Amino acid sequence: MQWIIFMLLLFISSMEMLTQNRWKKQASAGLLENCTGCVLCSEDNGCITCHHRLFLLIWRDGIRQYGMCVHTCPPGYFGVRGLEVNRCTKCRSPSCESCFSRDFCMKCKDKFYLYKGQCFRQCPAGTAAQPDTRECQESCEPGPWSEWSACTHESRTCGCKWGVETRVREVPEAAREEGTACPALLETRRCRMKKHCPGEKTEPKNKGKKRQKKPKTERHTGT
Repeated sequence: MQWIIFMLLLFISSMEMLTQNRWKKQASAGLLENCTGCVLCSEDNGCITCHHRLFLLIWRDGIRQYGMCVHTCPPGYFGVRGLEVNRCTKCRSPSCESCFSRDFCMKCKDKFYLYKGQCFRQCPAGTAAQPDTRECQESCEPGPWSEWSACTHESRTCGCKWGVETRVREVPEAAREEGTACPALLETRRCRMKKHCPGEKTEPKNKGKKRQKKPKTERHTGT
């Protein structure tokens, strides 16, 4: 009696496995509509699970939803790999074309600019729109100019007629870290130097010149 029951249970289990394998084979072979790449598929709702390398994309049409297995997620979605199913998740912002997570955009749609993971029609204050990259770049506002340096020429502060003096201004730390393009941070200008250094002996202008004797004039008296 126990032997008969065991054989009956084995037969039922074999039939269930055969039915499931046949379903998977039909789904993966695309015998059902919109089931390409599916492991399990519904005739009404498309793919339910996909092969482990594919992503399950679900879109809605009214109250109905359909599933499709894709190699890469379409614009406006990002891929999330899971233990059982890899899914295409929709970006939260409708102006985002590609995102890293639901709330962090990596590329915006046309007519929008990217700034810190968000999309804007107009760049926020303190930033400038970059048409080539479709991004908002922070403006660089350097600090005040320093005082002019000493007038020097080849590291000397005297002994020459002309030299150069410089002044600088600092850049905010945030702009330096992000590599923001900044205006000039250093200026130079020509300046007059002290021709003679302190303590230096100066040669007299007449040194080396012989003193010329005045010619004697003879006076002649008439007779």
